[in-house]
Amino acid sequence: MPSSPNPAQAVDPTVFLHPQTLARLGTLELRAKMIVEGVMSGMHRSPYHGFSVEFAQHRPYVPGDDLRHLDWKVYGRSDKLHLKQYEQETNLDLVLLVDSSGSMDFGSRSYSSASSTGQKTSHDGRSTWTKFDHATATAAAISFMALRQSDRVGLGMFADALVDAVDRGSSQGQWRRIVSTLATHPVDRPTDFGRVIDQTLAKLNNRCIIAIISDFFADPEHIRTALARIKHRRHDAILFQILDEQEVNFALDNAAPFEGFEGEPRVRIDPRAVRQGYLEAFKEHSTALDRAVRGFGFDIHRVMTNNWLGPPLAAFMARRNSIMKRRKSG
Repeated sequence: MPSSPNPAQAVDPTVFLHPQTLARLGTLELRAKMIVEGVMSGMHRSPYHGFSVEFAQHRPYVPGDDLRHLDWKVYGRSDKLHLKQYEQETNLDLVLLVDSSGSMDFGSRSYSSASSTGQKTSHDGRSTWTKFDHATATAAAISFMALRQSDRVGLGMFADALVDAVDRGSSQGQWRRIVSTLATHPVDRPTDFGRVIDQTLAKLNNRCIIAIISDFFADPEHIRTALARIKHRRHDAILFQILDEQEVNFALDNAAPFEGFEGEPRVRIDPRAVRQGYLEAFKEHSTALDRAVRGFGFDIHRVMTNNWLGPPLAAFMARRNSIMKRRKSG
């Protein structure tokens, strides 16, 4: 399992839940560890219950599983590898889908304004804290939490198709494989939720929680159709919508060229002339997205890139625990 952050650190770890601090941390691995430490300190009751010792059943071994839970007696009788599956483990496999399409490369907060040290760029030379930065930090922290509870976790990076993936597993090196895959850059391509969900579902042979982290700037009807496939396969879904403050408020005053991140042409407009229409369209899109998600009994959490990460992560853990209890009682 991933090692725990040092609990004896002098600074209040909850400060690491804010983008101002995240922007100063060099690696995604360090960001995620500090985020998790902050969530643990900020929640009234710890969500970490350890690995249950109550045996439930066996299941076949798949590459990436923790070898510590192999049942050698079963192997001796059948010459096949099976894992001892415990009560907590039977409740959840987690699949994280992180949007790496072009629109996720947007950000309006500069590193120089986010950093008290005055640094102007990230460790890899970028000048803004983007939606993709926020999404990957969120995904890394969620995977860290789940692996701490011995859940199997997988990852898919997507745009108009799955760009990269890490198969589900709970072995010692799983989190570092996930973080290594997250440490990439968005691609200059649009999003195709239908294709991505079809590709993901083709890899799943048991019920999972699918956590989708995206700005969801796509036709709500296309998203609804993709969610219907998840529901039909009896999976649960949690959506994290990552948004930049500028996208929500459109607080721009000066005429300027606007260029899309996914191949759209450059257009020069006066933001004041289109602001009201933009805000109405944005509200309409949000309402349609909410209706689609709630209609299937799924959850959606809006995550602003300038806000603390603690609340959406705590909400994820509460949702996860609710699903576990429901499955146990069912």
